[in-house]
Amino acid sequence: MITIVDYGMGNLGSIRNMLKKIGAECEITGDRKRVENATKLILPGVGAFDAGMSRLGGAGLLPVLDELVLNRKIPVLGICLGMQLMTQSSEEGALPGLGWIPAQTVRFAPPPGAGIKVPHMGWNVVHACKTSSLIADAEPEERFYFVHSFHVRCRDREDVLLRANYGGEVDAAFEVANIMGVQFHPEKSHKFGLRLLRNFARAY
Repeated sequence: MITIVDYGMGNLGSIRNMLKKIGAECEITGDRKRVENATKLILPGVGAFDAGMSRLGGAGLLPVLDELVLNRKIPVLGICLGMQLMTQSSEEGALPGLGWIPAQTVRFAPPPGAGIKVPHMGWNVVHACKTSSLIADAEPEERFYFVHSFHVRCRDREDVLLRANYGGEVDAAFEVANIMGVQFHPEKSHKFGLRLLRNFARAY
């Protein structure tokens, strides 16, 4: 069972529909007891960093998520803001993040005149930095849909799974043991996103 964590910030229905297309059993819930029984997690998110952390804390989900991810080592996939919440902190807010990986979330700061618009919005090609079951059978020019003004910067380069170029190299995905995060929206990325979610559902 893939549990999509509902804390009021994310494209929950779109993610569930994509998982249904690949025949993956899933549920959307923000109930602590139901989340505690998860065997896989998806942490979605759209919006501001502090709002996300506050809502997780207010729902009593922080200790539950830590137990599942850090102690039980169940697979977890963070999407967009969900990926950013896994880091230690964000330039967008003042609250600490989940701190599951050594990384910070930073603001896009293109130099004046560079022609780089913020937010980064639209399709972009990603390039693999290492092998992973999450990106098995990927095409040479995988493209995903991005919408974000902040991005993750991993401290350890070996943690980076995918990179994209947007006014410079951007960490588009990371994988550290059972913890995975993607800055893009697989639920909006057609066949590319469908393949990634299928890999997450079947390979972990």
